[in-house]
Amino acid sequence: MSVDNGPLIIGFLCNWCSYAGADMAGTSRAAYPANIRIIRVPCSGRVDPLLIVKCFEEGADAVLVAGCHPGDCHYNEGNYYSRRRFALLRALLDFMGIEKERFQVEWVSASEGKRFAKIVTKFTEEMIERGSRKAS
Repeated sequence: MSVDNGPLIIGFLCNWCSYAGADMAGTSRAAYPANIRIIRVPCSGRVDPLLIVKCFEEGADAVLVAGCHPGDCHYNEGNYYSRRRFALLRALLDFMGIEKERFQVEWVSASEGKRFAKIVTKFTEEMIERGSRKAS
């Protein structure tokens, strides 16, 4: 499964920082590829690693999880939990034959709209170079 001219990227964005950062990117007209499908979550710590595996299983080419910067989490330590979980997930993805580069975790604050746009643009370009998962 891919988007018109590129990879399908699923993005799990925390409500308090990263989703607001994506909104800021749109408000400030910072362009980024339309390849990302954004799912708003309360906190990056609430994203179950098995949900990410399911995204790949259902045909996503890449998955991005974005949350508040460490120390700035609305729920105090949610992003610390996610950081630990996703470090373990990388090993699982490798074991499953999914390139770990297809999974990315970023910290984006509400005021970093342009940074969010750069992250999505760079990630999309990297996935275009790698090609579709079905092709590999």
